[in-house]
Formats: sequence, C-alpha cells, structure tokens
Amino acid sequence: MQRHLISAADLTRDDAVLILDTAEEMARVADRPIKKLPTLRGRTIVNLFFEDSTRTRISFEAAEKRLSADVINFSAKGSSVSKGESLKDTAQTLEAMGVDAVVIRHGASGAPYRLANSGWIDAAVINAGDGTHQHPTQALLDAFTMRRRLVGRDAGLGQDLAGKRITIVGDVLHSRVARSNVDLLHTLGAEVTLVAPPTLLPVGIETWPCEVSYDLDSTLPKCDAVMMLRVQRERMNAAFFPTEREYSRRYGLDGDRMAKLPEHAIVMHPGPMVRGMEITAEVADSGRCTAIEQVANGVSIRMAVLYLLLGGNEPAVTHTRPTGSEEK
Repeated sequence: MQRHLISAADLTRDDAVLILDTAEEMARVADRPIKKLPTLRGRTIVNLFFEDSTRTRISFEAAEKRLSADVINFSAKGSSVSKGESLKDTAQTLEAMGVDAVVIRHGASGAPYRLANSGWIDAAVINAGDGTHQHPTQALLDAFTMRRRLVGRDAGLGQDLAGKRITIVGDVLHSRVARSNVDLLHTLGAEVTLVAPPTLLPVGIETWPCEVSYDLDSTLPKCDAVMMLRVQRERMNAAFFPTEREYSRRYGLDGDRMAKLPEHAIVMHPGPMVRGMEITAEVADSGRCTAIEQVANGVSIRMAVLYLLLGGNEPAVTHTRPTGSEEK
C-alpha cells in the first residue's frame, strides 16, 4: 500500500485484493455486540468536506469511530473557507493540530493530489471524491459488493473479478464513480462496457480500458452486473439529451429490461438514486438491487483502507489466502 489513496488507478491488483480481503474481516465486526476495534486509538482523522455529502461522509465517520480514532468533521460551509481561506491555509491549520489522516472531498479535480504532494501537511490523504476525477473508495466498495455476490464471501478471499462482465450506464461524462470503477475493475480483471448517449461520454474515452456501446438492450443479456449512474444535473451547463422521458426510454432500467439480465446478475447504483429517471422503483426495490448493500459495504471498505494506511501493512484477515494455482 502507498501512503495515500488518491486514485483507483494507483492501486495494483495485490493492493486492491488486500483491501477487499481486509474489508471482509472488518465486515465481521458489524456482527459483534460491540462494533469497535482499538486499532486506531490515539490517531486523529479529519473529514474535510468542501462538497455536500451524506453517504460518504457518514460512512467514513462510522469507519473511523469503529476503529477508535479521534474524529474531527470539517465542513466548508460555516468555516473560514466560506470567508475565502485557501486549501493551503486550511491544510496548514490541520497540520498545526497534528492530524494523522485527512479524508477530503473537493469540487476541484486534483485537489486531494495537490494536498498529498504539496508538503503542506504530513498526514495520509484519502480522496473521498474530487470533481469529476476520482472516487477510489466508492470503486472499492462496488468491487467488494460484486465479489461477494458473484464469487462468494469466504470463497472470494484472495480472488479478483477476472472474466466478470460489468456494464456501467448513464452520465459517464460527469461521473468520478465511472472513472474509478473502470480503472479498478480493469485492474481486477473484469471486462467493462460503458453505455451512454454520445453527449455524455468524455473526450478521449477510446483510451480507457473498456468497451463503449450506445445500445443498453444489447449489453444486458451478457453482463454479470449493471451499474446505473445518476444524471448529474448540478454539473451540467448545457442540454445533453432532449428530455428526461427520452433519456429514461433509451438508458433507464425498468422491469422489462431487468428481465433481460442473466439470472445471477445484479443491479448496482452508487446513490443517490433518481427513481423514474435512470432506475424505476420496481428495480430499485427488487432483490437484485444492491444499493443498500453498497452503503453497508462502504463502512467495511473504509475501515480496511484506514487500517492499512494508518494501522499496519498486514491484513486483518485470519483466513489462509489461496496460493499457487488457486491464485487468479
């Protein structure tokens, strides 16, 4: 493991599998009467959120507290940032407090990288989402969910997602979740297909390690998991499709489309879901949809990342990992 977690592209296969295996052990903590470990007692972690967040912020805070860390929550609203304080000055203030790790979400792509490599702060930096760039812990929790559902829990230890076919649908242009998932799933051996209107695909998409399709119906029968993305209107400054109804007709997932999936296939969504737009209530509330599982798995993944960055380099896994010919 490197000192910081800035991008899913920075993770090797071994790094990613180590995090997934460690998260499996962390998930068992949730089944205990007392859901805490003393691993990070005495460590101070700051959640530095310049953008609004519900799931990610609460998930990180829960993970930190379950590892017994001291937690400081920082919101840009109502802070000196709203008065014009720079990221550098904020970082130097945190450095003066002696923090051990900073979990940062920022609207500017590259802000976590800048913080980690600036010399402003001597702490581990974890990217909780930067602009339209990266969201590595989201990709990890998505991969963790896929591995549990498609490979199996104990059987999946030490395994990657080799040969699994994943379809990601929707607003790829504005999605840091899509970018992170393409990077990580490729590293883990999965075959990724992006499905979106041409206007919602970024320039240079042909260099990404994935396939591109404009026809959702043709990809569904041959995928193991389909991930629906929210249309991020707050990042749009132009009309990227004619109407919501037209978008939903061509790229939304309803009961009829879900029926085209193989029996074992799962439906994923990073949240928040816009029901009736990219996904219908029938699909969102079905047993195939893993949206709530993804939220729960996010705590385990973030515990694993914090443990490995701050607690030690050995996994908290007590099981024997496959070796030799069993390793994929």
